Order: sequence, then structure tokens, then C-alpha cells
Amino acid sequence: MSLDHVRTIADAVLYEGYLLYPYRATSSKNQSRWQFGVLGPPAASAESFGEAPRMSMQCLLEPGRWSSSERSERTDETTASPSVTAHLRFLQLQVRSVEELRGDDYHPVDELVVDGTSVLSWQEAFECEIALPPLELDAAFNGATQAWVRTPIAVPADEQVEPILDSAGKTMGRIVRRRSALAGAVSIGAEPDDVYVRLTVAVENTHPDEARGKDDAIRLSLIGAHVLVEAEAADFVSLLEPSPAATAPAARCHQERCFPVLAGPPGSTDVVLGSPIILYDYPEIAAESTGALFDSTEIDEILTLRVMTMTDAEKAEARATDPRAAEIIDRCDAMPAETLQQLHGALRDPHGALASQAGLGDVRDAEPPTFETGDVPWWDPATDASVRPEVDSVMIDGVRVAKGSRVRVHPSRRADAQDLFFADQEAQVTAVLSDVDGGTHVALVLVDDPAADLHEWYGRYLYFAPDELEPLDQAREESRS
Repeated sequence: MSLDHVRTIADAVLYEGYLLYPYRATSSKNQSRWQFGVLGPPAASAESFGEAPRMSMQCLLEPGRWSSSERSERTDETTASPSVTAHLRFLQLQVRSVEELRGDDYHPVDELVVDGTSVLSWQEAFECEIALPPLELDAAFNGATQAWVRTPIAVPADEQVEPILDSAGKTMGRIVRRRSALAGAVSIGAEPDDVYVRLTVAVENTHPDEARGKDDAIRLSLIGAHVLVEAEAADFVSLLEPSPAATAPAARCHQERCFPVLAGPPGSTDVVLGSPIILYDYPEIAAESTGALFDSTEIDEILTLRVMTMTDAEKAEARATDPRAAEIIDRCDAMPAETLQQLHGALRDPHGALASQAGLGDVRDAEPPTFETGDVPWWDPATDASVRPEVDSVMIDGVRVAKGSRVRVHPSRRADAQDLFFADQEAQVTAVLSDVDGGTHVALVLVDDPAADLHEWYGRYLYFAPDELEPLDQAREESRS
């Protein structure tokens, strides 16, 4: 299949954390970037805080789905021997230096304003993708361990100069973009494991120069590094949801800073994405997302609304910071109301369980549910008169527990590590609540907490599931009956 669909996902991995809201060079969180998939130079000094130079992944393959007789009846493509082709993708740091023309000489500056437009010095990135030679897997599928194939990677240095002109065409300065040479290697090997083949792909930074300081280290790093591996006449096996026969071989696969998932259209098994970010099989970009925002776990609606609240001066600085930041600002400024409304939310079940239970097709094709509340705001408790936390109750070990009941806390679900501090303490129930998924939650305050009255006054409670509570009012309940 074409890798174009998978590259859309891979690009999200490549640029994750590239530039964070508020997308300005002066923002403190944009002073230290490139936090995912960085392979640092091996000779980095201690003060440079360089990242580890290596990552590797292991995944499983099984023979192609077509038998020998079926292959002979199909196209030449399906008669090929089993093989894999790896694509290494990463960003190369590109230092953008702004230089002002003074007389006959250019002088580096942090900022140059020309005709009211600011141009900033900054660290950009240059995309790199390298396709490795195919690795034949006949020997591995026939029970023999295949020797590692190591391919050196060399990315040359480069320098580009762009003049900065005013409205009259006069040269006011220039932008100089420089990239340092990078060196690395990709090693690929395969070995049989039961009826499967375990493939190992390792990537390392082999730059020989010593890096001194953070800027020097990132300049010689492979940034956002990940791999796409395409299989021919073989099928990848899910490591997240392996078949019963593949469970043990899948458990023997080891990962180092790189995690393989099936990629492409759901159900396809010919491409694996080795990502520095843990993903699920067949990751997708949300259909509602109109463009990359680069922020971790992108919450598009919130970030878009925040961009819309930026002042004109802040937006101008963001545009001057990076061309990709300028795209974000322009896209948010031009976003129509109906597009913004689409970001408000959608219900998805990645495994289709809810849809199958309801007799529906793929839930991703279904319209999100609507909640009619008439003239009453959705947040008003009056919208659901059947829910009354102040009198609702739940049965625990045959005892009715409601507001005012005494219970002993036995945390077991580990939803919050701090819950362990409340183990075996006595508490008083303040409300019994239900969530939209049908779950029950008991709100309470600790009896021995000197601030219990304040917590109750503010409505700040601890929440536990019924199976984490031991009723202490059994005698009182028995006397009522």
C-alpha cells in the first residue's frame, strides 16, 4: 500500500512538541524543545544534557496470507519473497540567524523590524527521510537467524542565504539558515520465534564530535526520530492485541525508546510505525482537526480558543517566530464558526464494542449523541430530576449507604496514589452520585480531618467506588428494618 496515509500519522509524531502554545520564541516552554524521539550525539559532554544516542524496536511477522498456489495465480507483486523495507524519518536542526546590514557588513541580531514586520532569529527544523535497502526474510522464515545488516547514514551540512528587503526593494539584512552534518546508522536483523519471525530495527546517532552545551548537542541530534517498516509477502502481528498463538512470542519482543504499532487503514498488516510516543494500533488524525497544533495530546478546541484570545502583538510575534506558527495563527483567525463547532467533541470507540452492542456499524461514522434539556441549561441539576445525590443511596454488603452514613475506606483501585494515605480511615458520606456511563461514586469527607467542615462547605470531597468502602452503620440499618 502507499505510505502516504501512514506519513500523515508519522508527521504528527515527527512534530510533536515542535512548538508549543503560545507559539512565541519568548515563551519559556519554547526555549527547551524537541522532547520526543531525540537521538543525541554519543560524545556529548555531561553539561550538554544530551539524549541517549540509540533506540530500537522488535516486532513480529508471519508468512503472507496467500498460499504458494494462490500466489502463483495472482500478480507478480504477491509472488515476491518476504522482505521488509525500513524508512528512517527525523528532523535536522536548522539554525535561522537574522543579520542586519550596517554599511557593508552583516551583524547578527535577535530581531530585525522591516516595514513594521518583525523577523526573529530562531531554531527551525528540516525534514529528513531515508529509505533503507530491503531485507530479505526467506532465511528467517525457514528457521535460520539472519545476520544484522548495518547501513550508515550521512546527512550533509548546508547553508542557505535569503535577503531581507524593504518595500522599496532595498536590502536591510539577510536570513542565514545553517544545518550541521549528521551521522548515524540503522541496523536490521531477523530471527525465527516459533512460527513467526522477530524483526529488530535499531537506530543510533554515531556523530564523532563532542558536543559541549545544550545547543551543540541538539544541533548534532536526530530529532523526532521514528521508523516506518513496510512488509512484502509477509504480515505484521499486533503486539498490543496478539492472537493466542502469538502471545508468548509477542511478550519476548523488547522495546527501547521506540514502540511498534500497526499503521494504515484498519485491518491492514503490511506497515508498522515505530514511534517514540506510545500509540495504539491504527492511530488516526481526528477528522475534526483542521491542522497540526504541535501541543502534547492536542486538544484542538481549547488551543484554538486560546489562540483567538491572543493580542495582535502576540500574534505578530508568533508569526515572526516560525512559518508553521504563522500557519496556526492564520488558520485560527480565519476559522469559521461551523468549523470551530466541529471541534467541540465527538464520541468514538476505537474497538467498535459499543457500536456492535448497539447493532450499529463503525461508531466513527455515527453522529454524536445529543442531549435535549429543553429550556433548562445542561449544567443545571434540574435537567435530570431522577438524580438526587442528597438522598440517593447505594447498597454495600447488604447495607444502604447514603448521605450521613459512616464508612471505612479501603482504597483498591489505585486511581490516585494519594488514596493510600486514607486506608482504613473512617469517613462520612456526603453524596452518592452516578456518572453517564452508569458508574456509582461515593463522595465523602474524613471524620478525623480537622478541615472536614471546610471541605464540605466548599464541596471538595474524596470520591471512592462502593467496593472500596466498608459500611459502619449496619447495626443502625438492622434496627430500622
